[in-house]
Amino acid sequence: MPVDTRDERRWLKRFGRRDLAEIRLLCFHCAGGNASMYRDWTRWTPASIEPIAVQLPGRLDRFGEAPYENMDPLVDKLADVIAPLLDQPFACYGASMGAQVAWALTHALRDRAMPMPRKLYIASSAAPGAEEPVRGWNEPDSRLVQYMVDLGGTPPEILAEPDLLARLLPMLRADLTVLGTHALRPAAPLEVPIRAFAGREDVEASPERMSAWRAETCARFDLDVVAGGHFFTPAGQRQVIEVISDELARADEQLIRPGEEEFR
Repeated sequence: MPVDTRDERRWLKRFGRRDLAEIRLLCFHCAGGNASMYRDWTRWTPASIEPIAVQLPGRLDRFGEAPYENMDPLVDKLADVIAPLLDQPFACYGASMGAQVAWALTHALRDRAMPMPRKLYIASSAAPGAEEPVRGWNEPDSRLVQYMVDLGGTPPEILAEPDLLARLLPMLRADLTVLGTHALRPAAPLEVPIRAFAGREDVEASPERMSAWRAETCARFDLDVVAGGHFFTPAGQRQVIEVISDELARADEQLIRPGEEEFR
């Protein structure tokens, strides 16, 4: 299905376009988050990599749009939106909810026989096979707020402002409903390498829980433990970006664009 250019601009945010980049890095935000969490990634990655952040409906410039509450239509739409980008090698990175979205999207791409990411990077998300219950999505607002407090990452000024919370909670609940109602049971693991990043103090997605992502790929799996909890410290976040940048920059030397042949 052709994607309207305006539609693409709503979904995909480029914080500094890199037309000469050799590989694209699609970045998926956490529940209740938005694409701006990747605003500085262009400054921290080499010119050969173009970070492109996905902006889901219901937040910032898409506040007037209804957020998704189900994973299947979400990834179906995402597959259509990113299709024009798949003429070039790409990888995916997702944090928390974004990890699950990136994983489900990769399965949708495989089901459609579309180009697959060269690597799937995930952070702060227990593996799907762990079957951990999703907190907050079907609980009262008070429990949802407590969930935000427990995870950290929400500025105190937002927690202290009832009006701000009233605007944020429906969108956060919708995001968590996407996770709480998703029950993908793939017939076969991906053939895409997976690298996972776990916060050392993360209770929600501990390194032990994230190690179970190993079962989701029959290719290489790596797990890095970084500083921080569910939301990494600045040093931990920089470590993640450096690892991804180093891997993709080195892989870039071996990348062949779709339709090209390698002659030795």
